[in-house]
Amino acid sequence: MPSDTADRLAIRDLVENWAVYRDARLWDQFRTVWHKEGWMMATWFQGPFEEFIKVGKEGYDKGVRFLHFLGGTSIELKGKRAIVQTKMTISQRAEVDGVVCDVLCTGRFYNLVEKRRGRWGIVLRETIYEKDRLDPVDPSATLKLDQTLLNSFPEGYRHLAYLQTRVGYHVKPDMPGLDGPELDALYAKGAAWLKGKKLPPMRAG
Repeated sequence: MPSDTADRLAIRDLVENWAVYRDARLWDQFRTVWHKEGWMMATWFQGPFEEFIKVGKEGYDKGVRFLHFLGGTSIELKGKRAIVQTKMTISQRAEVDGVVCDVLCTGRFYNLVEKRRGRWGIVLRETIYEKDRLDPVDPSATLKLDQTLLNSFPEGYRHLAYLQTRVGYHVKPDMPGLDGPELDALYAKGAAWLKGKKLPPMRAG
């Protein structure tokens, strides 16, 4: 068995536990997958994981419903640091212009993780948005989207952003997608992380 197998299994558990604990709202368990300065980046939220928990609770109480489905995971491991990429689909249900809809967005979670005192934890979670779609829950419903608003968002998450904007979220307009400078910058950040460099200061928006 390769010498790093135990680390790879622990890292995979970290990623899978994130999705299960978050969707089940098991917030105390959810905290265990992060290091103390852990930072979350998504279309609708950028900030410390404790604030992510807070707004997640508030959103659920207001009827916001997110689910996450995971696919394959790739781990680039170097000593006590790793880049972990996991294929995923985000599912959100909400009313859009009077019609209840489901939006599905496919992409990758891009995690920078580190082992400290024998425990792996997430330091940064970025989300890469590659493709999405929006469908009425009732297939007989008629939905006409505002094309100007829809096309103001990046292609990889424009339907997700449309729905989130309609329910009141401010959506970050420059998240990484299938290609482009945002993705290149994220890859460069990950490469520097594996070389032992400090992450640049995190900021929202």
